[in-house]
Amino acid sequence: MQLFYNPDINEAASSFVFDKEESKHIIKVLRKKEGDTLHVTNGLGFLFTTEISIASDTKCTVKIVSFEKQEAPKFWLHLVVAPTKMNERYEWFLEKATEIGIQEITPIICEHSERKVIKTDRFQKILESAMKQSLHYYLPKLNEPIAFKEFIKQKHSGLSFIAHCEETDKKSLKNELKSNTDITILIGPEGDFSVKEIQQAIDNNFIPVSLGATRLRTETAAIVACHSVVFHNE
Repeated sequence: MQLFYNPDINEAASSFVFDKEESKHIIKVLRKKEGDTLHVTNGLGFLFTTEISIASDTKCTVKIVSFEKQEAPKFWLHLVVAPTKMNERYEWFLEKATEIGIQEITPIICEHSERKVIKTDRFQKILESAMKQSLHYYLPKLNEPIAFKEFIKQKHSGLSFIAHCEETDKKSLKNELKSNTDITILIGPEGDFSVKEIQQAIDNNFIPVSLGATRLRTETAAIVACHSVVFHNE
């Protein structure tokens, strides 16, 4: 099944018109015609089965035949991950985390961050593409970048963890997880969190954890954390 995404389609509508760019892709590139079926999600858990009624490459129009809603996960995973020096690695993390299953992502700027300017427009498109490719009907929420000192002051529901590489007392993430529980996990930059940041997190009730015996890159650590939570909740 090929999945299309548009945030404007909803269960109250009987028909829908794609924008010019998507219409051109559907009609000119995919060579779809009137009567063909398209599957569309709005990123809010809905899957719409539609039929092309007007095969226009500028205003492709479909009628909604049926829709269903996928049950939402019983946990909320929020990964708070420092941007990587090479942007491609962060984009890889976004893609794979979406495929595995994640609900919220926040880029966090830390003392040791080498990249501090983030363009979220491209990140958003990567999330949308990964959602469609993996046939998920929920689009992860992408927040604007935030400084560590600002984020750590916020309130978070459920369990909160900070994964770091300092040789201090840490628990194993896999042993601390609980099913059907909201989880926030902080993942630092290539240079790791500073000692001051780690202490600030602990002072704000974040539990220091290890993701294993080896030292992981930022994007790898984020994927390990993501998979651990999703696997635990299966």
